[in-house]
Amino acid sequence: MTGLNPSTYRRLLELPQIQSVWEGDRRALSSGVPIEANWSDSSTPSDGECILWVDGSQGVVRAMDVVPPETGHEAIVRTLLRAMEHPHSPAKPARPQKIVVRDREILFYLRGVLQDLDIALDYVPDLPLIDEIFRGFQDATNSRPPSIPPQFAEELLAKADVIWEDAPWSVLPDHKIIEIELNRWDLGCVYASVMGMLGMEYGILLYRSLDSLRQFRQRVLSNDSMERMEEAFLAQDCLFLTYETEDEDDFEDEDDLDLDRFEPILQPVFGNLHPLEGIRSFLYDEEAMAFITVLEALHRFLKQHRRKLMNEDFPALSSKFKIPAPDGDTISVKVTTLPEVAEELYGMVEDEDEDLSAMPIIRDDLVPENSFLSLGVVPWDMVEMMRLSVQHFQLEAPTQAGEGLPIILIQTSRPKAKQMIEEIEAAGGLNGICFNPGSDPFVDDRYDLGLLQTQNQELHLFGEFEEDDPTHAQARKKWDQRCKKTKGICGLLIAKGLTGGSRGNPGLKDMMALYEVRSLTSEDLGLGTLERKFAIDGF
Repeated sequence: MTGLNPSTYRRLLELPQIQSVWEGDRRALSSGVPIEANWSDSSTPSDGECILWVDGSQGVVRAMDVVPPETGHEAIVRTLLRAMEHPHSPAKPARPQKIVVRDREILFYLRGVLQDLDIALDYVPDLPLIDEIFRGFQDATNSRPPSIPPQFAEELLAKADVIWEDAPWSVLPDHKIIEIELNRWDLGCVYASVMGMLGMEYGILLYRSLDSLRQFRQRVLSNDSMERMEEAFLAQDCLFLTYETEDEDDFEDEDDLDLDRFEPILQPVFGNLHPLEGIRSFLYDEEAMAFITVLEALHRFLKQHRRKLMNEDFPALSSKFKIPAPDGDTISVKVTTLPEVAEELYGMVEDEDEDLSAMPIIRDDLVPENSFLSLGVVPWDMVEMMRLSVQHFQLEAPTQAGEGLPIILIQTSRPKAKQMIEEIEAAGGLNGICFNPGSDPFVDDRYDLGLLQTQNQELHLFGEFEEDDPTHAQARKKWDQRCKKTKGICGLLIAKGLTGGSRGNPGLKDMMALYEVRSLTSEDLGLGTLERKFAIDGF
C-alpha cells in the first residue's frame, strides 16, 4: 500500500479539524447519469463509477469524481484529499472528526492510509445523504425524454437509413445548400448542409436561417482557439442528424475476422443546436415530424436530380412534392438548390486560401522518418577533416571562435541519407537553418519549429519541439550562443549509421554531407508564428 508523503501529512495536520462526520462511497453510474467530471482515460460515463465525499453534518458535497471501474482505491483517497484541501464551495478546507463508509474493504484501505491524522473511521450499513444524492441522479435520468419520441422513432430511423443509402455527401459538399420549404411546425424554410464529402463525419445540418449558416462558417474560418471554436459551434441554430459508425471490437481473434464480410454498426443521432439552448441530443414531437418530412423530401429530390447534381456546377433546380405528414395530413414541400449561396460560401474558403497562399509552403518530406536528430557542435579540427572528405556546400569560412561549428545532425540509413542529399542538391543546395515559433490554437500548445531553407527558397521542416521542453530549451540556448560566436554560421551534417553502434555519435566514415550555411532568424523569413489549420467538414 502506498502511503502519504511526510509533507502531505504535515499539510493535512495543519488544516482545522471540524466536528463533522463525512460520508464516502463509490458507486457505479447508470447510463445517462448527468454528472460532469474529469476523465483519466477514454471510458464513458455509462462505464464509470462516481466517488462522493459529503459532509453529513452540514449536508454538502465536498468533492466528487468519476473514474473507470478498474481504478483502484487510490482514487478514493485522491478525492478525499481534495475534499479536505480544496472542497466545493461553500465548504472550507478542513479535516473531519470522523469518516463513515459502507464498504469494509474501503474502510481497511483508509485506515492504512489515514493513520496519524487523528480521524476516526467506522463502518455503517447505510449512507443516507449519499443514498439521497444518487436517487436524485437516477430521477434526473429517468425524467429525461427519449432521444426520439417513441411514436415517431420507427419512421424517423427508417428515413435516416434511406438517406444513408442515398449518400448525399457523394454528390453534395457542405457549401452546396438546399432550401426545403415546409411552412409547418414553426418552420418556414430550413437550409440543408450535407457533411461527409471529406470523409470526416457524415450527416445533415438543417439550419433555421441562412444567417446562422453564414455566421458559423465565418467564425470557423477565422478560428483562433479551441474555446472560440466551441463558442461558434454552440452558436448555431439548427437541427442535426449525424451517423455514428462503430467497428465491432469483441472478436477474440482478429485473424479470424473476414473483413470482406464485415460491416460497421450504423447509429443515427438526432438533436438540436441553438445559441440560447445549447446542444440537445433528443427531439421533441414537432421536431421529429419536421425531420421525417424533410428527409423524405430530400430523398425524393436526390432521386429525381442526382445525375444533374453530380456535375461540378451546382445547377438551379426546384421541385415540389406532396408528402404525407406524420400527423396524418398531406403537405406540399418545395425543395430548391441555392447556387448563389453556394458560390458565396465557397468564396469564403477561397478568400481564406488566398490569405494562406501568401505564406510559403513548408514541406515535411525532406528529412526521412525515424531519423536521429540532435543539436550540437563539431570541433574545428573535425570540421577541417570533414571539409576534405565529405560533400559540403559552404559559405565563407567563419572565424574559428568558440568550441566549434554549431551543427544540426540528421542521421539515417545510407540510402535515405543519399536521397536527402540529392534532393538538397536538386534545389540548388542549402541556404540556411532557422528556428521559427509555431502554435496549435486548439490545444494551446506552442512549438519551436526547426526549418531548412534550400536555395530555391523552399522551407523544409526538420523538427517540431515543444516550447516548454527543458531538454530542447537548453539545447536551443546553447545553439544561439554558439551561432553568435561564429557570427551566424552553422551547419547541417547528414550521416548514415542509424542502427549501428555509431547511432547518435557518427564517425568520420559515417558522415556523408556537410552544409555550412547561415543561421536565419524568424525575422529573416518573415513568417511570424505559424498556426495549424483545419478544414470545415462537420462540427
